[in-house]
Amino acid sequence: MKSIKIGLIGFGTIGTGVVKILQKNSAVIRQRLGASLELRRIADLDITAARDVTVRRELLTTDAAAVLEDPGIDIVVELMGGIEPARKFILRALKNGKHVVTANKALLAEHGHEIFTAAAKRGVDVSFEGSVGGGIPIIRALREGFAANNILGIFGILNGTANYILSRMTEQGEQFEDILKDAQEKGYAEADPTLDIEGIDTAHKLAILANLAYGKKISFGKIYTEGISKITPLDIEFTRELGYKIKLLAICRGNGQEVDARVHPTLIPEGHLLSRIDGTFNAIFLEGDAVGPCMLYGRGAGMLPTGSAVVSDVMELSRNIIKGVTQRLLPIGREPLREISIKGIQDIQTRYYLRFSAVDKPGVLAKIAGVLGRHQISIHSVVQRGRRSRGGAVSIFMLTHEARESGLQKALREMHRLSILKAKTVFIRMEESFLRAGE
Repeated sequence: MKSIKIGLIGFGTIGTGVVKILQKNSAVIRQRLGASLELRRIADLDITAARDVTVRRELLTTDAAAVLEDPGIDIVVELMGGIEPARKFILRALKNGKHVVTANKALLAEHGHEIFTAAAKRGVDVSFEGSVGGGIPIIRALREGFAANNILGIFGILNGTANYILSRMTEQGEQFEDILKDAQEKGYAEADPTLDIEGIDTAHKLAILANLAYGKKISFGKIYTEGISKITPLDIEFTRELGYKIKLLAICRGNGQEVDARVHPTLIPEGHLLSRIDGTFNAIFLEGDAVGPCMLYGRGAGMLPTGSAVVSDVMELSRNIIKGVTQRLLPIGREPLREISIKGIQDIQTRYYLRFSAVDKPGVLAKIAGVLGRHQISIHSVVQRGRRSRGGAVSIFMLTHEARESGLQKALREMHRLSILKAKTVFIRMEESFLRAGE
């Protein structure tokens, strides 16, 4: 029976999960693949730390070159994370004629074009199922299952940390800071949670999905990105009374000439399946012109879910090696990759939730409505709450009809110049009409 040799760079949480799966499920892998997967070398800066898996000491090295330069290794699995030196290692592996599996979403979002171009020149493959959605097979679905479709839209909950925090705030009414601290203690959030809570991790993943969906080069740096740190229990409570939940949502829609790609907290109708994705789970809802609405759901991170995706990529590349084929599925498509423009956040049109902290005086609501009207923003509904002593602040909640973001921003700046507001206005974008197809 043929044996496919694997070299692993990065023996952290996900690397440990990969080794566990290769050991525990070796029999089922052999049966389904018709070959064995042999872990030939593991490189990591720390090879002495205790891990929840046992490997032979001679497999371990602190020198990545022992993996990259070994002529007997067929597939290099990069799981170290970060941009450098992961980028250099992958390019070196490709230059040496090795196939590559990676789960490095930041690297692919920012340097994917360079890596895919290098692989094509050398006639080898790069697979990256574990880079988005952990164990959810969304990459393979877009590359194969939905290949005959024009993708009309993608909406994703792609970060488990942010979703866990918002779920706790929704269910228990706790403050953001308290839940974040608890999530860090439980290991759901990093010591520095910036990438997760500020939407950067989600934007990396959205860039990869958008590239696959539209077969165009989409610049990660141009994706509008906003996190969840300003969301309060008050906003969650009131929007839920109106029939919505707040989720950190990755949004992508394209028309062939321009892509609307953004990440921000979003009001989703409670009747939609995405609104029911809680805790650390991820989900991707998409619609194709032929298949219609579909949703994939599962654990978006973790040792074994992501390890499962990585090993599935190793098995796919191993089948290609056995059959003597390469480039069967190109990462993006077979036409030259051209960059597509991304719609600026000022140009989007959507509905909005607004919360004003206004002075408690007659005529204030009329002034707010007047300013909105001058900027072509129509009010759908309004509620005033929390009247305090005369002259104090009151909370005014509004839902608007669809409006242009640039108009809303101008209206809010004008209102604050009138001194009728006590604090900065909270506004959250809504997604409703497109998502109604998924209810």
